Amino acid sequence: MKWQAKEIDLYLQAKEYVDTAIIPLVPISWGNELKSTVQMGEFITLISDELERQFKGRVFQFPSYTYLKTEKVEERLSKINSFDEHLKENGFSHIIYLTSDIEWKQIEGEMKDTLLWIPSIPLEHMEQKYKLETLSNQIKQMLPIMTNKWQKAKIEDN
Repeated sequence: MKWQAKEIDLYLQAKEYVDTAIIPLVPISWGNELKSTVQMGEFITLISDELERQFKGRVFQFPSYTYLKTEKVEERLSKINSFDEHLKENGFSHIIYLTSDIEWKQIEGEMKDTLLWIPSIPLEHMEQKYKLETLSNQIKQMLPIMTNKWQKAKIEDN
């Protein structure tokens, strides 16, 4: 399910089954890193769209969490952890943050939930067939991480 009015009704009907939030972390920079920053955001958005499609009915895809590249990582961490607490208080057991920004790896251990860092692959000049294949390969690597997270939580609950 996505952050769309038509899908919120579906979420409200089935929210006891939707226990995972997917949140893309997308940097903004209008300096020398403009193109690479845009590529990161585009890539992570495509990945999160595909994860939502694969796990429809189990995950809720939030809008991208955008931040300035110049913002201190400590400030980002504080905001993300507050966001995390809010989502946990409102029924999400699992929160998965997706990013191509390596700076998040510095504070991953201080985050309250799961960070999946996926190196950005420039897709702009790829034919659609290869673009889809590349995204599919990335998703295949992420599926076991997500299912293991759910299985581990199920074991801990019992």
